[in-house]
Amino acid sequence: MHMVNILEAKTHLSRLVEDIASGNKRAIVIARNGKPVAQLVPIAAKPTIKLGLAKGKFFVPDDFDADNEAIAALFNGPR
Repeated sequence: MHMVNILEAKTHLSRLVEDIASGNKRAIVIARNGKPVAQLVPIAAKPTIKLGLAKGKFFVPDDFDADNEAIAALFNGPR
C-alpha cells in the first residue's frame, strides 16, 4: 500500500492516476497529518455485452406469447 500526503497528491495527481491506471500500484492512500483519509483505486472494468451471440442457435415459434394471459393468471389470480 502506497501512502502520500495531501500536498503530494495535489502536486502529482496525474502521475498517481497513471500509476493506478497502468497497474503499477493497486491502491494509493491519501493521508492528512499522517492519518489515512482517502484511497485512490482503479475502477473495475465493466463486462462487454456482445449482442447476437445466439442468433440462429434456437427457434422461437410464432405462438411464443400465446399463453401470456394464462401465465399472468397463475401469478395474479384470475381476472
